Amino acid sequence: MANCCTFSRIPNKVEMAKRKFEFEFEINASGKLLYPYIATPGGLEEWFADNVIIDADKNYNLVWDEEDHFAKIASQKMHKHVKFEFLDNSKKPIEDPNYIEFTLAKNEMTETYYLQISDYCEEDNEEDELYELWESMVNELKSIVGG
Repeated sequence: MANCCTFSRIPNKVEMAKRKFEFEFEINASGKLLYPYIATPGGLEEWFADNVIIDADKNYNLVWDEEDHFAKIASQKMHKHVKFEFLDNSKKPIEDPNYIEFTLAKNEMTETYYLQISDYCEEDNEEDELYELWESMVNELKSIVGG
């Protein structure tokens, strides 16, 4: 899986400006079908991370390129959305954490589903590069679900 500075952690003492990047991708599959791919370890491993492990405290370890990235689910709604907030190396919450939020939205007129991605990270990330990274991962997801 691709790795990007989006997922990297910075020391707590360093203050960097952050920005929320938002992307939307059409996917021809239902929310019920897509939800496990955005909310479960097995589903996330299919397209988003190399490995996903949940510990006894329900912290997620999202592994990219053999590097651990700890996160917790900050909010979720079945078949609709999940938000992962990143933790420090000791799995402790940090002030103003990076996060990734996946939302499944349906256009009622066309019956089309969209995967909306909010990626809150360091402002110095290039939007075009982030879009290409997300597009690549979502294309992998589309190939899996046939959408």
